[in-house]
Amino acid sequence: MNLRKFINKPENITSELLEGLALANPFILEVRPNNLVVNKKLKTANRVTIVALGGSGNEPALEGFVGEGMIDVAVVGDVFAAPGYKAVIEALQLADKGKGILLVVLNHAGDMLTAARTMEEAHKTGIKVSMVVTREDVAFAPRCDADRRRGLVGCVPLYKIVGAAAAQGKSLYEVTAIAQDFADNMATIAVACKTATHPQNGSAFAVLGYNEMVIGMGQHGEGGGDRQKMKNADETAILMSDLLIADLNLCTGEEIMVIVNGTGSTTIMEMLIIFRCVYKYLNAKGIVIVANWVEEVLTVQEQAGFQLFFARMNDQNLSYWNAPARTPYLVR
Repeated sequence: MNLRKFINKPENITSELLEGLALANPFILEVRPNNLVVNKKLKTANRVTIVALGGSGNEPALEGFVGEGMIDVAVVGDVFAAPGYKAVIEALQLADKGKGILLVVLNHAGDMLTAARTMEEAHKTGIKVSMVVTREDVAFAPRCDADRRRGLVGCVPLYKIVGAAAAQGKSLYEVTAIAQDFADNMATIAVACKTATHPQNGSAFAVLGYNEMVIGMGQHGEGGGDRQKMKNADETAILMSDLLIADLNLCTGEEIMVIVNGTGSTTIMEMLIIFRCVYKYLNAKGIVIVANWVEEVLTVQEQAGFQLFFARMNDQNLSYWNAPARTPYLVR
């Protein structure tokens, strides 16, 4: 089976990529059994700690954001698969420093099943933990039906904001409230013009025709999107920006964060051209970008496309966003 990927045995992808991550970042994190990626500063933490879970295959998310000022323990499942709840319980026990733990979960079926069982078991054993779910995909369901909205790239800036709040000594109640407020004020829309393949078996996630794109495709090619003829950068950026503006009900004078997240094979050139258009379009509407990130943050193997993320900001969250952090893929 030739997948045209530089891998060894498909069944070893997750363990080998995590081993490589640890070897490349020996002063930031370590990898423990059951695919637990642990902040090396966790052992001396005297604060609320942050735990996140999700499948591999979306690098750098989520394990690439373990470290000072972000995630303390990432529980990594197999490729595009949620980890088991026992591994998450182990992570909570490891992260328990007596101040409470925030568990951040993306709204996908497998992740939510694991999280529900984890919370049930954690409460039985007396672990002090709260949970925030990211569900900001505007394509799949309206804001009034948030339980059906999928989690996309918004989890990553949330990790940064809650990590900074925890580092500043906020209580679990306060960190959870900050996380929920940010989650409630963010929105993402994705576009793809070429699908990805699963790195373990080579199967395509979706079938896209020549000169076709899908606005609103899920993280791994799931449905809910609008298939249409391929548009240029400005047309695509404006179409997507309008969807996010409407979802958040953004008005003149508001301050927001913007992320252009490449999903695997979109070039930096393309992402910057998209950001250029978004910046000018929002500026013309009097909407101010006070924070931005143009990079591959959460990918889908070699999928061509990007996710556009907007979040309403305030002075507090902006200070958290700009606070010091040291992880493999975000250093401030």
